[in-house]
Order: sequence, then structure tokens, then C-alpha cells
Amino acid sequence: MNEPSNLLVLGLGFILGLKHATDPDHIVAITTFLGKERRLHRACGIGLFWGLGHTIALSIAGIIVIGLKIPVSKWVADRLELGVAAMLIILGARLIAKVHQHWHEHHHDFDWHRIGLRPLLVGIVHGTAGSAALTLLVLSTISSTMNGLLYILVFGIGSMLGMLVISLLLSLPLQLAGDRLAAANRQIQMSTGILSCVFGLYLAVTIWLKLS
Repeated sequence: MNEPSNLLVLGLGFILGLKHATDPDHIVAITTFLGKERRLHRACGIGLFWGLGHTIALSIAGIIVIGLKIPVSKWVADRLELGVAAMLIILGARLIAKVHQHWHEHHHDFDWHRIGLRPLLVGIVHGTAGSAALTLLVLSTISSTMNGLLYILVFGIGSMLGMLVISLLLSLPLQLAGDRLAAANRQIQMSTGILSCVFGLYLAVTIWLKLS
């Protein structure tokens, strides 16, 4: 790959990474973590951990595609999409149960499981499915393993920055409103949980009908 085309592909990877973060299923999933976050640095951390998990999964998939020359079949991609739908339903149902049982009243300065580990795992699931599979089509056209891995890195940086911006934009209104939205916090979280469940069911039915 010559230098101009190399830079073009890397630039494309960065743009695709930014765009990938705006996929509806990604936004719905991340809102289940941001429902009660009014601290911008914590919200940004959630977005960054999601992007990191996404990059880890895509890196592993890219190594398999480039290094081992094993293509990602449509059958596998569809099943991974079903996994994403199931995850959205689980995230939504868990948030609804959490609000209902008042678990959200216990607040910590840093909850590693909610702010770090869980978004990381959700990002990993997203990184193995959806439009990330389309990026592997680009990887399959890259002859150099090093260029392919560099493409993955640039794509991952783009997705991390994209989700960071999305998390910031979603949390900023809560930050600005401050205590004025405190009374509505329960309703916001409940609505977020219901949205996640509904979107997950919609995604699952859509994929199932496509497979039928």
C-alpha cells in the first residue's frame, strides 16, 4: 500500500470509528449507565471504557481476519447481533429493577463495576457485532498485517472519541440542571431502562425475521 492510499484508509478508519459510536444500539446501551450520572468526568469515563472494550474486541477480530485469514461469515455476524439485542434487554431490565428496588440510592465516589468494568464488557460485545463487522471487510482488503492493525487502532481511537463526545452531550444537561432534576431522576432512569428493553426487542425481532 503506497503512502497516500495508506493515509486515506487510516483517515477513513478514524471517520468510521467516530460514526460507529453514533449507532443507535450503542447510544441506547450507554444511556443505561448515564441515567444518574451528573458528574461529567465519570460520564466521560464510561464512554472511554466502552470505546476501549470495543477496540479490544475489534483488535482480536482483526487479528483473526488478517493474521489467520479467517473471514467473518454472515451467519456468525447475525448471531452476534442477536447477542447485542439480548444484552440491551438485560441492561434495560436490570436498570428498571434497580430503580424499582431503590438500589440507586447507594452512591460511591467511584464504582469500578458500573463506571469501568460494565461499560468495558458492553463495548466488547458491541465490538464483536454490528457495523464493526463491516470494518473487517475493509481489513480483508489490506494486504499488510501492520497496516491492518494500525487501521484497527485508528478506528478504535475514533470510536473512543466518538463515545466520549456522546457521553458528554448526554450528561451535560443533567450537569447543568443540577438539583432541579433530582426529583425526576427515578423517572429518567426508568424511561432509559424501558427504552433499552424496547429497542433490544425491536432489534431481536428484526434480525429474527431476516433469518427466517
